[in-house]
Amino acid sequence: MKLILKKLKDNAVIPVRATSGSAGLDLCSCIDSPVDILPGEIAVIPTGLSAQPESNDTALMIYPRSGLASRYGISLANCVGVVDSDYRGEICVPLINHGSERFTVENGMRIAQLVVTPVILPEIEVSDALSATERGCGGFGSTGL
Repeated sequence: MKLILKKLKDNAVIPVRATSGSAGLDLCSCIDSPVDILPGEIAVIPTGLSAQPESNDTALMIYPRSGLASRYGISLANCVGVVDSDYRGEICVPLINHGSERFTVENGMRIAQLVVTPVILPEIEVSDALSATERGCGGFGSTGL
């Protein structure tokens, strides 16, 4: 499977896997000057990249970097970003500061990780009834802690 990347800005960084066993490719910021994110604030950080997956049955999923989240409280404002296979605009990352200190994003900083994921594209069927299960309509907390 190929992922075709286009640099939209000269200083954009092509993402790479940090190790041979890494599932994600590290996405880097592509900014002209540092961006401060105060506690509770959200900043949308551009990557300077657009992408084209080889196949329409994939999506590019953007996840937080665990080190930024666990050390500084920096995560994604939308928890997980979904880049559809037909999107050709710039990939941007909405970072939120859940920490108690100002966090500064520098140009070229690794800010998120990109994982290419297969997508099942279902045929939709509408029905008046669904099959019965042991769980039924039991929702939040219905199976215990």
